[in-house]
Amino acid sequence: MLPDFTERAAPAELPEWMDGPCSYEEFRDCLLDIDASNRWSLGFRPTLAWLNALPRQKEPLRILDVGFGSGWMLRRIARWARRRRVAVELSGIDLNPYAARAAEAFNQTRLPIRFLTGNAFAMDMGQEVDVILSSLMAHHLEAPELIAFLRWMEATARHGWFVNDLYRGAAPYCAFQTLARVARFHRFVRHDGPVSIRRSFREGDWRSLCAGAGVENATIQRWFPGRLCVGRVR
Repeated sequence: MLPDFTERAAPAELPEWMDGPCSYEEFRDCLLDIDASNRWSLGFRPTLAWLNALPRQKEPLRILDVGFGSGWMLRRIARWARRRRVAVELSGIDLNPYAARAAEAFNQTRLPIRFLTGNAFAMDMGQEVDVILSSLMAHHLEAPELIAFLRWMEATARHGWFVNDLYRGAAPYCAFQTLARVARFHRFVRHDGPVSIRRSFREGDWRSLCAGAGVENATIQRWFPGRLCVGRVR
């Protein structure tokens, strides 16, 4: 029987196993399977399309990815920038100390990316940030934390911000369960993927969150097969 997708499940009420204690090896193996799911679902498309639409500037575009996980999105952006001859300075910050270790290991071609460990709200980046991105991070936050995150991005990002996350619904829920079973994903990922979808969003959720944060003129857009993204360009 399918769960009810009408209301978002709170992270505190429906925890993910990866957010609990685990070894570095378990965390790394889970990231590999999450990256595979992102490739098959074309999860990079919304973020790159949003970056493509930004006005070009003479100075390097300073991009910060909050909750970078494996560093997958930053590596995609580095290759996108190289193909389009866009000058970028790429940094990521993640609370989990395993993330930077894994991201460095996965960055086998040594793309120029800084991977930092810490709380983005408290981190001194040493320079202004032009663009703040996040991918599959927002559904880990409770509503008050999301409102604070939106306010922080609005106050910090000079040119804009973009949140790439999941759409809460039966179709992506069932599709992920099928993919995880066929691909024989790590047991943590088989558990956490459907949980992530139940903790994710619909358009009305983002409208309420943006209103609570005092954010106006944000765009909210669904992307097939299972993404719901929100962003703002200054």
